[in-house]
Amino acid sequence: MEYQVEVLHKQHEAFTNFLSEKIRAYNNEHSSYHRASRQQGAIQPLQLIVTDLQQQWVGGITAEVYWGWVEIHKFWFSEEYRGKGIGTKLLAKAELVAKEMGATKALLTTYEFQARTFYEAQGYQVVGEIKDYPPGSSYYTMVKNLV
Repeated sequence: MEYQVEVLHKQHEAFTNFLSEKIRAYNNEHSSYHRASRQQGAIQPLQLIVTDLQQQWVGGITAEVYWGWVEIHKFWFSEEYRGKGIGTKLLAKAELVAKEMGATKALLTTYEFQARTFYEAQGYQVVGEIKDYPPGSSYYTMVKNLV
């Protein structure tokens, strides 16, 4: 079997799409959960948007609910809104809504310099750590049982 390897230092969108399609097909063949998640409406978006009195965005959460989990993708607040308990209330609200949507567990990732201790105070546990990513820090995967 002969082959060649081409090295690129730029994005090749068609090749990236090719790999994504092949991986998706493989996952669909070997995992009923992956196959089911491809159905319309199987992955439910969840967003909580916090605005100030001028209706300007000051923070919030973006997440998705699927497979009985809520995966929190983004969670951020403007500096002046931090340390006032709003984040704790917002995360609890996101978890409550996710439970109403069928989630029994929550998943998120965070860096050491971000919010690990905040999430631990909310009941999340570290289930994975990548040390020295970025150099001098760690990257954590955290989960919480919602039931």
